[in-house]
Amino acid sequence: MKKILLFLSTFTFLISCGVRVPYTNDLRDEFSLDTEEKMRNVQFLISQTIVLDQELRSDTQNTTENGTLIASSNSKKETIVIPAGTKCIFESFGTKGEIFVRFETGDQKTLIFSSKTEGNRNKRYYFEADWSAQGGPKIKYGGNIFKVSLIRGSARSSYIEVVKKNLQKSRRKERVVKGLKV
Repeated sequence: MKKILLFLSTFTFLISCGVRVPYTNDLRDEFSLDTEEKMRNVQFLISQTIVLDQELRSDTQNTTENGTLIASSNSKKETIVIPAGTKCIFESFGTKGEIFVRFETGDQKTLIFSSKTEGNRNKRYYFEADWSAQGGPKIKYGGNIFKVSLIRGSARSSYIEVVKKNLQKSRRKERVVKGLKV
């Protein structure tokens, strides 16, 4: 009896949970998500981990009063990791239909996702970067240029997702008619 109750409670829990699905043009049309107001009410998630690296280096060369040569090198490294499943919010639409999402507060801290063709299938919104940049793919984030790490994470195949639930309510009324007597 306890096993049956455990199974039923687990089954009920699983049914009540939503399923993560890619955000596509078909999904946008199905739920009429064509305005910024409606998009701000949707919770987005990232499908794959994205890692951004930045290294600022400054080299200076000076001489002292007694003629000693001094070579000084300073470097500052910052890495931003956005793990798979991280929640983000809609910021705005781009001029070509791309979607700007925000993972954290701050000036210019948005990432761009644009729709890509996948044959006859729905068009997902994939992470957008300058994939052909010299020295590796780059992106502007928070006013700084970051290199997209292709070794750590799966940035190239990363897209935005939403949680979708299917709720079905049905009412059923049953009664037995006894008939009429004369």
